[in-house]
Amino acid sequence: MRRQLGVAGLNRLQAQVRASEVQHLGELRLCIEGGLSWQDLKDGQTARSRALHLFSTLRVWDTEHNNGVLIYLLLADHRIEILADRGIIARAGHEPWAHIAQHLATSLHDGQFEHGLSQAISTVTHLLATHFPVDHDRDNPNELPDKVVVI
Repeated sequence: MRRQLGVAGLNRLQAQVRASEVQHLGELRLCIEGGLSWQDLKDGQTARSRALHLFSTLRVWDTEHNNGVLIYLLLADHRIEILADRGIIARAGHEPWAHIAQHLATSLHDGQFEHGLSQAISTVTHLLATHFPVDHDRDNPNELPDKVVVI
């Protein structure tokens, strides 16, 4: 993925996450993993279970409003998992996340890595801004790092 996006592309995505989070009270993490380890595969770990593990490890679940979102790509398996915490699920439901993943998959298939990820971030931003708008009378702390995690 570093070759597909380059350092500049990763920096642009990180900046987009940072800009996203000033528009709503949610938190967004982007994690890209090349492949699972041999031990993970032997233990039967799937893209979904790995995403759930990272959701916890990256503390996406640990936000004030329970409205964190993880966009996880497992490149070796061509899998996309978008996990949303219970606060945003309660308001937006489950359907939008599958829709975002499908659009992202199409972009990745077409070789448009940065464009696809940027669109996914934009769509998540819109959902979070709709359901958790910024309250200008309160602080909007950045609860989680904005850096794209590349494993």
